[in-house]
Amino acid sequence: MTSNQKQKLRASALRARRSLSDKQRETASTKICELVTHSHEFMASKMIGCYLPTSDEVDPTNIIERAWCANKRVFAPVTDTHGAMNFCEITPNTVVTRNHYGIWEPDSGTFVSAKQLDIVITPMAAFDAANNRIGMGGGYFDRRFRFLRNRCKWLRPKLIGVAFECQKVEKLVPDTWDVPLYKTVTDVD
Repeated sequence: MTSNQKQKLRASALRARRSLSDKQRETASTKICELVTHSHEFMASKMIGCYLPTSDEVDPTNIIERAWCANKRVFAPVTDTHGAMNFCEITPNTVVTRNHYGIWEPDSGTFVSAKQLDIVITPMAAFDAANNRIGMGGGYFDRRFRFLRNRCKWLRPKLIGVAFECQKVEKLVPDTWDVPLYKTVTDVD
């Protein structure tokens, strides 16, 4: 798949996502969070990676709050200007600020290796039925989780993509550096 084809698919899926009303996005996000928090993967996890949402993404706040209620530890991605993404613990008292991309991140906290996480709730621009994803184009998730690419079986972390069904595309042809998701959860699952 060419870079131009990926850009077109990303743009189309993001337009579809942005076309949802606030109410549609809220209802769909609630359903997606319910499905994730009732999954075996979530229930069996102790350490969860989860992004902090932008305005038109699936809002995973309910996943984070349920994790805290169940005494699970939650870690949010933190990116740097060198292309690296790390995971920093967040608690109900964590102060968050916007980074250089306008994405919410914790100001401080305990960092852990991505290999220590049991599951990672993963945002995306587009996805297909084979659990391939297109992100926002920075490659942060693919670089951080490249160690998962050639695994014969999924141990951890399990990358669980969350998206609105309108972001689904017919087929993505992954590049050699793309890391597939363990599974995808949408509002029609």
